[in-house]
Amino acid sequence: MSQIIACQTKEGIVLAVDAKAVDVDTQGNVIHSTVEWLHPLGPRAAVAAGGAPEGAEMARLLSRFVADEKLEDIADIYPAALSFLASQFNEFRRKMCRVVPLDPIHQVYFLLAGVSAQDPENPQKLYLVWTKKKQPQLDGEEIRHAFTVPRRMALEYRLSQMAQRGATVQDVLTEVRAAMESLTWYKEEVGPPYRFAVLSKEGFREVPPS
Repeated sequence: MSQIIACQTKEGIVLAVDAKAVDVDTQGNVIHSTVEWLHPLGPRAAVAAGGAPEGAEMARLLSRFVADEKLEDIADIYPAALSFLASQFNEFRRKMCRVVPLDPIHQVYFLLAGVSAQDPENPQKLYLVWTKKKQPQLDGEEIRHAFTVPRRMALEYRLSQMAQRGATVQDVLTEVRAAMESLTWYKEEVGPPYRFAVLSKEGFREVPPS
């Protein structure tokens, strides 16, 4: 299933992901695995994936695509990523349909975060990309302040309030770490190892879990 947490601060964007993935085999058995959901997109952007385990591979391939295309600004990365991920998801659906019937567990979602020099008044950008039943199979939109996937409304509210009060990256990281550990206690689909990152005009950097 996975868990993504994102929050904009005055110093940069905080991203957090767990490492758990849930799938079903051809006999309908539930399979738990550990994957890497978080990947950098050039020097000042990143993608966090969730949903079906294949989403992690799509995010990794997107990271390589962005590097090959030498894209750096999130304003340029987002539209290119939307098209790239749509093609990857369509290919995944074709392969999956040959093996098992499609299930809601086979949906994927992505959160793109980064810094844009094209919008100096609002340089920090967050975009949510999700799957849908109708064509095109993927859609996306810009989001603000704080977001979680799956949605954790109480946590989003706390983070949004912190962001609007001007909380520091360190303050938000403390809140996000505590939230991720708390979710692990009562949500079997969320589990370590956790990864935390900060995106700012200085670039993408990972932060130790504690």
